[in-house]
Amino acid sequence: MIDLFPASGIGHVAAKRRDGDAALRVLPAEEFATARAEITQWEGYAPTPLVHLSALAAQIGVGDILYKDEGPRFGLGSFKALGGSYAGLRVLQREISRKLDRDVPLADIRNGQHKQDCAEITLVSATDGNHGRSLAWGCQRFGAPCRIYIHAEVSEGRAEAMRDLGAEVIRIKGDYDDSVDLAKSEAEANGWFVVSDTSWPGYSLPPRDVMSGYGVMTQEICEALDTAPSHVFLQGGVGGLAAGVVAGLRQYWGDAAPRVIIVEPEWAACLFESGKTGIATSFAIEHESLMAGLSCGEPSELAWEILVEETSDFLTIPEALVAPGVRLLARPVGTDTAIEAGESAIAGLSALIGARLDADLSAKLGLDSTSRVLLIGSEGVTDPAIFKTIMEGRDAA
Repeated sequence: MIDLFPASGIGHVAAKRRDGDAALRVLPAEEFATARAEITQWEGYAPTPLVHLSALAAQIGVGDILYKDEGPRFGLGSFKALGGSYAGLRVLQREISRKLDRDVPLADIRNGQHKQDCAEITLVSATDGNHGRSLAWGCQRFGAPCRIYIHAEVSEGRAEAMRDLGAEVIRIKGDYDDSVDLAKSEAEANGWFVVSDTSWPGYSLPPRDVMSGYGVMTQEICEALDTAPSHVFLQGGVGGLAAGVVAGLRQYWGDAAPRVIIVEPEWAACLFESGKTGIATSFAIEHESLMAGLSCGEPSELAWEILVEETSDFLTIPEALVAPGVRLLARPVGTDTAIEAGESAIAGLSALIGARLDADLSAKLGLDSTSRVLLIGSEGVTDPAIFKTIMEGRDAA
């Protein structure tokens, strides 16, 4: 299977890092603690597996590969179950507390004590699939109406999954960033509340809550390890996942935290472009990546505050690396655990393998036989039709 991975085509830029304390300041430890205390009380909560891909590690010449499999998360198939639903709950808490002129505990909303109030608060978001599914699931649990905006390339299977959770799904003709703009404008016009995983000037509370929710996953990883990994390869997108994980790793491991490497599709490389100058930079998307959850053209300003200080390297990977990564996990090397993963889940894995097939890039990233690499398997099979097409060796685009 490793022979099917192209040995070239990975873009690399060494980060222009700033000094600072954003990993402690933007996402304070107490915010992570609040999210963890709430989410671990939800029905169906259980830590997801941290899998050692030992045979693959031996084959590509690293010490260990640790793969956090988010496929089983709350039955929603994605780490985003920890973010959108929690951020939606926090919006409901703030609005109901304002209406009643008193502090309303999260547990009271979770337990249904404010169903009528929740029913009068409409939550909206734009999504490539997983964030919207998480928000729809949370709204269904808490009793709030939900509107989800999707762009033209979001698969119908992902749209139907959100409808099945009670969301009204609005499909537009543009790309992800266009759907974000429409969600914002219609929410403002109608008195609805945007629950986004990306931030912009004047809008930061829900994205901060989203990233705080992701800290549950990071805490599970850290508590399962005796020592910190040497490297972590993290998916890009708008940067929320990466920033949430990076902040959690820095707070837990301190100066021993792993080297941070961000991976994006070459067709949606906003963080890569930002990494060249150290300034958050938009990227004009001309082709939608098969890695739908990472097809984002504008970084989250809140996430970038953390990433510009903590990231060592930015990588882009070609589309040709996506399908081999999905198939390799499902049909693993040796005795490694078989994992059915979605397209966005394998960005770090495919980049790691591609880097180890390129001696010069491997050296630039500090990878060798002693490296212990952490990967976030951000989603399971969130679109069975696309997964089936990939496994059959056909073009899933």
